[in-house]
Amino acid sequence: MKPTELRPAEILLERGDTIATAESLTGGAVCVRLVETEGISAILLGGIVSYTDEMKARMLGVDTTLLDEQGPVCGQVASQMAQGIARVTGAVHTVSTTGVAGPGPADGHEQGTVWIGREDGRAFGFTFPGTRAEVSESTVIAAVHLLADLELPADLAKFLTAEETWR
Repeated sequence: MKPTELRPAEILLERGDTIATAESLTGGAVCVRLVETEGISAILLGGIVSYTDEMKARMLGVDTTLLDEQGPVCGQVASQMAQGIARVTGAVHTVSTTGVAGPGPADGHEQGTVWIGREDGRAFGFTFPGTRAEVSESTVIAAVHLLADLELPADLAKFLTAEETWR
């Protein structure tokens, strides 16, 4: 890991607000990235990997009608996932990831289609290029920056395609 990648987690730690993650696309990698920061246990409450729609609904409270009609790859699902993990854990700040890492398209979306949600109802859409591993890594870096409410690195910001707010 590059030292610049630790910066968001270190900033979160300095702020002292509790955090949690809800992950699908990244399969727990955002939480793992946070755990690499010494002392993070002071603020990281935990995370849920909700890879299936059933788990998104059951564990995080994502609306089943939304999942049936829109599928898991949309801003509103990302927002509901982040808000759900906030309810479950009581964390002040949360982040969620959902999308298609690949290989190839899924759920009617191209590989690299990613949504990252936050507890404040904001959702950020991206179209990241690359392999499954590259899409996942880009998503992890973007998610940690968004969790810390930091500007995205320029090499990732250029792939931001949408920003929505859901309450």
